[in-house]
Amino acid sequence: MLERVQPVALSDILAARMRLAGQTLITPVVACQAAPGTKTVRLKLENLQPIGSFKLRPIGNAVLARPAAQLAAGIYTSSSGNSALGVAWMARQLGITGTVVVPANAPEAKLEKLRRLGARIEMLSVEEWWRAIQVGTLPGQEGVYIDAVRDPACLAGDATIGLEILEQFPEVEAIFVPFGGGGLACGIACAIRAIHPKVKVIACELETAHPCKAALAAGKPVETAHDPGFVSGVGFGTVLPEMWPLISAHVDGVITVTLAEVANAIKVMVENNRVVAEGAGAIPVAAALSGRYEFSRVCAVVSGGNLDSSALSTILQGGVP
Repeated sequence: MLERVQPVALSDILAARMRLAGQTLITPVVACQAAPGTKTVRLKLENLQPIGSFKLRPIGNAVLARPAAQLAAGIYTSSSGNSALGVAWMARQLGITGTVVVPANAPEAKLEKLRRLGARIEMLSVEEWWRAIQVGTLPGQEGVYIDAVRDPACLAGDATIGLEILEQFPEVEAIFVPFGGGGLACGIACAIRAIHPKVKVIACELETAHPCKAALAAGKPVETAHDPGFVSGVGFGTVLPEMWPLISAHVDGVITVTLAEVANAIKVMVENNRVVAEGAGAIPVAAALSGRYEFSRVCAVVSGGNLDSSALSTILQGGVP
């Protein structure tokens, strides 16, 4: 079993912010025009990052924090798509080799972007790919492995989103975050705990794929049935055990939503905000639109926007891909 992941200090988060300046955008926080009742809902638009995902923050910080000589042999990762895009982007920026291992169900929109960025792509079955995530390495690969969930430098990169939200929406009471491996939720929570600990960080999952909810209920990681449908990058079979202590201490609750609610959230954002979100990025928005929470002022992190055009077309016609 790998070592427990520790919280990142505010000093490391501030250093990450400086390191990422010029590499990532300070993404806007905008009003959600369809907020339920008297609630205020705002959207943190990480889908506007150059790769269409927040993952440029953790990957970028983890890469730039390493000596150039260490990166000469290239970088690689195992990812459902967005971390892979981060690795491919950073590899191109630095003129080194970027290799990505993706699951067989990776969306074509992400694979096409990886090809355009010049990444070396290897594909595994979903089961083999998840085992590689659990082990935290990929035997036979050359270069530096970038672990977007457990690397402290990646957590510090994720945490920069929390800094920005507190500055852009200081009245926020809760931040809704999609839950995949837990890095994004825990990274943001580390920043929140250091600056404004009364703000809650809420993991958002699918009713059909909710490892965080199951772990919090059981008091430990447990294997769960999972069917994420058209949504990629979330809803894996279990919480990684080395992430569990951090998750249990930093995640304040879970809201689950249906696939139909996720599709509706994507449609609402297109029609009301002219924003395209991928499934995982829309889960927190679906949770915010549900009204199934006590908070009055919520910020939903729209983590990415790499959605296949065919899925988007189905959603805009009122369907669920």
